[in-house]
Amino acid sequence: MMISCLGPVEDVKFWFSGKLMELLSWAWLKILGIATFKKPRRPYEKERLDAELKLVGEYGLRMNRYGLLEESQNKLDYVLALTVENFLERRLQTLVFKAGMAKSIHHARVLIRQRHIRVGRQVVNVPSFMVRVDSQKHIDFSLTSPFGGGRAGESSEKNQKAAAKKAGGGDEEEDED
Repeated sequence: MMISCLGPVEDVKFWFSGKLMELLSWAWLKILGIATFKKPRRPYEKERLDAELKLVGEYGLRMNRYGLLEESQNKLDYVLALTVENFLERRLQTLVFKAGMAKSIHHARVLIRQRHIRVGRQVVNVPSFMVRVDSQKHIDFSLTSPFGGGRAGESSEKNQKAAAKKAGGGDEEEDED
């Protein structure tokens, strides 16, 4: 029996006998790129070990900068044990909410997309921005944002002008910026 299934690049043909479903599911995992790991033929080969240590050094250092791993956890096992939740905790959206700058995680996303949040001097409008540990203390409201002491919004300005007019009792108009 021949089953032909279209892979991401070319037509891949499989010949099956016996455990059709098991082989079919394994084939789909390979096509989708999920089952890509194979046990190395020579696990203690010098070139392979050097490449693995370089990989751990590069990604371990990056994970330290993002606050996902401690300095003492620069080993491949710790890097591979990272979960999605670890990465979600370092997103700007999550950190804005946890800092109390937003009422909810959804409100944090809206604030970021509307350019009310800055990291350091840079205004960031991407909620998925990965914040490094040294930049975390510099998350603040934008200088031009009404939340950060900038110019008030249109309705707030109208309310302030109306209150000033009522309190002053004069017919004078105030200058607009």
